[in-house]
Amino acid sequence: MKKYAKDYTLNELLVVTTAKVIHDYETLIAGVGIPTLAASLAGITHAKNIVVTTEWGTVNPNPRRLMFSVTDTTVNERAVALPGSQVIMNDMQNGRLDLGVIGGAQVDRYGNVNSTMILDRETGGLKTMLPGSGGANDIATSAKRTIIIMRSTRRCFVEKVDYITSPGYLDGPGCREKYGMPGGGPEIVISAEGTFRFDPETKEMYLATYHPGVSVEEIREMVPWDLKVSSDVRETEPPTEEEIEILRLLDPSGMYVGSGKKILKEGEQGNFGVFLQNMLDSFEPMGRFVKRYD
Repeated sequence: MKKYAKDYTLNELLVVTTAKVIHDYETLIAGVGIPTLAASLAGITHAKNIVVTTEWGTVNPNPRRLMFSVTDTTVNERAVALPGSQVIMNDMQNGRLDLGVIGGAQVDRYGNVNSTMILDRETGGLKTMLPGSGGANDIATSAKRTIIIMRSTRRCFVEKVDYITSPGYLDGPGCREKYGMPGGGPEIVISAEGTFRFDPETKEMYLATYHPGVSVEEIREMVPWDLKVSSDVRETEPPTEEEIEILRLLDPSGMYVGSGKKILKEGEQGNFGVFLQNMLDSFEPMGRFVKRYD
C-alpha cells in the first residue's frame, strides 16, 4: 500500500504529477527546473528506460548536482552523448521526440501558450515583454505529446492568449493538420489547482483532477470560459513519502521544489555558500539512494 506524504510543497506536487505522465521508453526533451526534476523522478521510479535530451544538446545527462540553467555546464556531466542543440532540435522537428514539457504566462481553452508578451486590456498596446519561446515553439509544434505546466489557474488561464508562442490546437479540430504541424499537440495542463486534459473531438480543455484542498467549483470560477468537467473527475493523487524523499535528495536546497531560491535573493553574505554546501552534502546520500533503483 502506498504511503502518501502529509508534508509537501505545491512545486513537489507539480513535479510528481508531471513525472506520472512520463512513460517508460519515451524520448523526451526537458528544460531546467520542474521538467528536469520530473524526468529524474520518473527515471528513478517507474520509467527507467527513458531517454532525456536537453536544448543544450545533451542526451541522458547524469549530473551530480542540480542544473541552474539550460547552459549550465553541469548538463554535460556523465551524458551518454553530446550531439549539440542543432541535432536535438532537428530530431524533434523530424518527429523523433515523444514528449516535451513547456510553460508560459497564458494558456487558452485549446492549449495555445503565450510566453512572448502581455497586452494592456484597455488600450490593446504592449504592457509586458516576456522571455519568449526559447525551444518551446519547436516542442509544441513537433513533439508527439506535450505537457504544459502553469503555476496559477486564475492568472494564467485566458479566453484567448495575447500571442501564440507555442501552438496547441489553435482554433480547434483540424487546425494543426491544416498548418502542417507534425506533433500531436498538448495532452495535459498541470496547474497549481488541478490538471486539465483535452477532448479528442472538440480539442477543448476540460478539468480532469483537482488538487488536494481545492474544489471543482473554485477552479471553474477561476477559468474565464465555461469549463467542462470530466464525468469521473477526482482528486489529484498526492505524492508518496518515497517520491518526496527522492525529490528532496535531488533538490536538497529546495531551489525548485521549495523555498531555496530565497537563499540567493536575500543577498546576505554567506548565503550562496550555505546553498552550495547543501548541494555538496547531497552528493553521497543521493548516490546511495539512487543505487537502490539500479
